[in-house]
Amino acid sequence: MNRISMVYVGMVGTGFVARLRAEALAADGRGRLVAVAGHHPEDTQAFAQTHKAVVEPDWPTLIARPDLDLVMVCHINSDHGAVVRAALEAGRHVVVEYPLALDWQEAQDLVDLARCQQRLLHVEHIELLGGSHQALKANLSVIGTPHYTRYVTLSPQRPAPQRWTYQPDRFGFPLVGALSRVHRLVDAFGPVAQVSGQNQAYGWQDGPDGLPCYRTNVCAAQITFQSGVQGELLYGKGEAIWQATRRLEVMGSEGKLVIDGDVGQVITAEGTTPMEIGSRRGLFATDTRAVLDHLYQGTPLYLTPEASLYSLRVANAIAESAQTGQTVAMAESPPGMWP
Repeated sequence: MNRISMVYVGMVGTGFVARLRAEALAADGRGRLVAVAGHHPEDTQAFAQTHKAVVEPDWPTLIARPDLDLVMVCHINSDHGAVVRAALEAGRHVVVEYPLALDWQEAQDLVDLARCQQRLLHVEHIELLGGSHQALKANLSVIGTPHYTRYVTLSPQRPAPQRWTYQPDRFGFPLVGALSRVHRLVDAFGPVAQVSGQNQAYGWQDGPDGLPCYRTNVCAAQITFQSGVQGELLYGKGEAIWQATRRLEVMGSEGKLVIDGDVGQVITAEGTTPMEIGSRRGLFATDTRAVLDHLYQGTPLYLTPEASLYSLRVANAIAESAQTGQTVAMAESPPGMWP
């Protein structure tokens, strides 16, 4: 860092995550939000006024500012790759919400570019910091050798919102846009041997910008890990989802783990015992502090960009399977891709 006393930040996006990032920077005190660029002028102006930042007309203008050390990318998934590339080429450090890009090969190029530029590229995966994932990993050894896992996240929304998260061109394939679902399983069970996937979207309508939006989407995947663990993923959202569900199960040789919402259980031959689940609150602040610790002190972050890249590669393979109807074998990971 050239300015060890302060990290000067530009923000691309003004939504929920951007607000949490801006609040975390202000609370920490080592980072200062300088400028912001957003999609909707009125929202961007209000965001900038709240956080005492300058409004830039677009993200290329923001990135071109000479006073920025770090760019935080908190907007539409389909634009992540282009914004990250421009920021790295301009010599900025980058924090981006997953996915790094919609295509894993583009993401690989960005990881290589960050290494060449000697800039930080951090892909946020706060699910790894959450209480349920920490509890999962802490209790895996209790159930012996894992054999099977099932992870279900379903979100009813009626009426379905006409926004970019319901637009495939902007959100991406469901398990790419919601990459954390894949990444949790990969982080827990390791590299993948093969995948298959199915995806259905229902009730199409025109969005306010002319791009089509679905009213309901349901995506399923079957994952075989190299360890032999069999995994199932089910992700859905929209009007035809009738009950909110957030449930993760793992079956092993000596027992079973169940995390249903914020309640966990360990089931063994000795009986059922509660599993302590930590809070999900404050995770973006924790992630932001970790980034600042890394920039100031060189403290290692909780994951590498290669780890997110590998999960993106798995999600792209699931998308390929959903399109072709064929099981897709995962090629051996190139050096440096697997953490």
